[in-house]
Amino acid sequence: MVAAVRAGRSTTALFERLEPGLRGGVQALSFHALRWLGLAEALRSQLASRLPSPEVDALLCTALALAARPQEGQGADQALHTLVSQAVEAAKQSPGTCHQASFVNGCLRRFLREQALLMQVASQQPQAVWNHPAWWIKRLRQDHPQHWQGILQASNSRAPLTLRINPRRVSQAQYLADLAAVGLDARPVGAQGVVLARSVAVPSLPGYAQGHFSVQDAGAQLAAPLLLEGLPTTAGPLRLLDACAAPGGKTAHLLELAHAHVLALDVDAVRCQRVTQNLARLGLSAQVQAGDAADTAAWWDGQAWDGILLDAPCTASGIVRRHPDVRWLRRPTDVAQLAAQQARLLKALWPLLKPGGQLLYCTCSVFKAEGEAQIQTFLAHHTDAQMRPSPGHLLPLAAGVEPQLPDNQRGEHDGFYYARLVKLGA
Repeated sequence: MVAAVRAGRSTTALFERLEPGLRGGVQALSFHALRWLGLAEALRSQLASRLPSPEVDALLCTALALAARPQEGQGADQALHTLVSQAVEAAKQSPGTCHQASFVNGCLRRFLREQALLMQVASQQPQAVWNHPAWWIKRLRQDHPQHWQGILQASNSRAPLTLRINPRRVSQAQYLADLAAVGLDARPVGAQGVVLARSVAVPSLPGYAQGHFSVQDAGAQLAAPLLLEGLPTTAGPLRLLDACAAPGGKTAHLLELAHAHVLALDVDAVRCQRVTQNLARLGLSAQVQAGDAADTAAWWDGQAWDGILLDAPCTASGIVRRHPDVRWLRRPTDVAQLAAQQARLLKALWPLLKPGGQLLYCTCSVFKAEGEAQIQTFLAHHTDAQMRPSPGHLLPLAAGVEPQLPDNQRGEHDGFYYARLVKLGA
C-alpha cells in the first residue's frame, strides 16, 4: 500500500480488492505508516546511504513508522524486537525484497540501538515533525497562521466513527439507546449525529440493514440543513440538485429532511451505482444520473432548481485523518487545477438556479484557494449572488472550536468550507 501511494495510486480502491478478513488489519497498518511516513523517511535517510528499491523502501519505512510511533498497546522493547523479526520475515517471503532481508534487518536493529540520536536528527526536519509534504505545511502556515499547527496535529490523529441517524427510521435518542444496549458508548453531535467511542465494523452495528444510519463526518452533516435553510416552503416538492453526488451521503440527507425531488448527478457512472445502493438501504429514492455537472446541455431538462448542492472536487486537504494517503498523493499544482475546476462548475450551475433559490458551495478542504478565495472571486463577478450566513472554513477540532456553529454542532469533525449563496431577482 505504501509503495502504491508513492506510485500515485489511492488506497481506497486497493482496500476493496482485499479479502474481508485481511482488510481491517491491512488498513490499520497502512494508515499508521502513511500518518508517520515523513518521520519514517527521515529515519531511513540516516540508516541507508543509498535509496533502496521502491518495494524494500516501502517495507522498511512501514516498519520504521511502527517502531518510531508504536500503535496502541505497543512500545515495550519486546514488542519492538518482535516487529523487527516480523519485518525481516516479511522481506524474506516477498520475491521483490527477499534479497534485501539482511539489509532490512541491519537498518532496523541499528534503529533500536541508536533510536534517541536518530530521532533527534529527524526532529530538525519539518516534514518529519509534521508528516506532511513541505509545500502543504507552507500553504497551511500562509492560510491559517494562528492554527496551522493544530490542523496538522489533527490530521495525524485517527478519526472517530461518526454516524448520521436516518430520522425516517429512528430517532437520535433511540439509536443511542440501541448502541448502549449492545455495549457501545456514544455521544450525540448536532441534530442527527452520533460519535462512537471506538470504531467497530459498520455492518455489525444495530439497524445497519434496516437503514437506521449512514456513516458521515459531523462536518459533512451540515451540508443538507444549510442548503434547506431559508428555501421557500411550497405545496409541491422542492427541486434540488446534488451536482457531485457520489457516494450519496448528502443526497440521502436531503431526502431525509425535505419533501423534495432530488437529481443526484455524478460524472462517474460506477459511483452512481453506489448512490443507488446506499439510497435503497435507507429506504429513499432519487433520480440518479451520470454526467458532467459543468456540461449542463447534456443532462439539464430546462427547469430551474430551488436549491443546488455543489460539493465540488477538491484536494481533500480537510479529511486526511480519514484518508492519510491524500497528503502524499497531492502535488502543489493540484490546488490551482482543482480551483479552476471549481470555478467552472460554479459558473455553469449558477444560471440553473431560480431567483430566490440557493446554491451551497462546499469542499472538504482547508486551503483558502478552494474556499474563501474561490467564493470572493465568484461574488465579484456575479452581482446577482449574495452570501447568506455561512460557516466558512471549519477547521479540525485541534485548531479550536468554531464560534460560528451552534453549541450542539460543535465537536470533532473534519475540515470543510461552506458558502450559502442566494440568487437575487424577482
